[in-house]
Amino acid sequence: MSGETRTVAVQDAAAAGAPFVIHGYEETVAHDTRWNAHAHPWDELLWNGRGASVAVVGARAWTITPTLGLWMPADTVHSGSAVAGTWFRATFFGRATTPSLSDVPVAVEITPLLRLLLERLGDTSLAPGSRAATEALVLDVLTPSPRELLVHVPTSPLLRPIADAVRRNPGDGRTLSRWAAELGVSSRTLTRAFNAETGTSFARWVAGVRAQHAVELLSRGWAVEIVAEEVGYRSASAFGAAFRRTTGLTPGAFRHR
Repeated sequence: MSGETRTVAVQDAAAAGAPFVIHGYEETVAHDTRWNAHAHPWDELLWNGRGASVAVVGARAWTITPTLGLWMPADTVHSGSAVAGTWFRATFFGRATTPSLSDVPVAVEITPLLRLLLERLGDTSLAPGSRAATEALVLDVLTPSPRELLVHVPTSPLLRPIADAVRRNPGDGRTLSRWAAELGVSSRTLTRAFNAETGTSFARWVAGVRAQHAVELLSRGWAVEIVAEEVGYRSASAFGAAFRRTTGLTPGAFRHR
């Protein structure tokens, strides 16, 4: 992805003791944008008002959307990217004043209620009592989601050629047996390797890669039929069914608005 690259300054861990409870930041990026690997001394909830972004921790890549956010614990080194036009939101939680939702990154469903509460905290005219009540409600409704758009990218010499090819072209239709023949190993060997390294099957891993790529294209305004073809499905209906199995939502929910 070409565009703008930003460097985030290393922040002093002593700032974690700052007295704020919840503090929000938002921006609409004009260009495809990347952020270098960095960490914050506060817990962070990443979510979008519009568009799609990606957060990467090690070999794991999460796609963030208007309905699916990501909890990033303090001091977790992560990098990120967002497509042009994305209205990204970052909500910081003071470690000294709030309990941590999780010590590892976890998906968070951005429900209409949570969105309203977070947006209310952006009102600078809120009275102290109203702000405290709203912050308490945010902490009460903030829960991990069983759904996540996560792809664990394999890095072993055996699986790396497959990972690179599929991520470069999610429409790549080669089956596990075809890959096994090309790499000179058995299908059983590849199956075991995928389960051990990614925690899922080859088919589910490919579906995850395709869903992540589809979310980006849909956020750019691509038509569903074109996206379906681009990520390797023979019809929009087959794509829609696979997309719903992976994300829990229809492709239309991710169209740029």
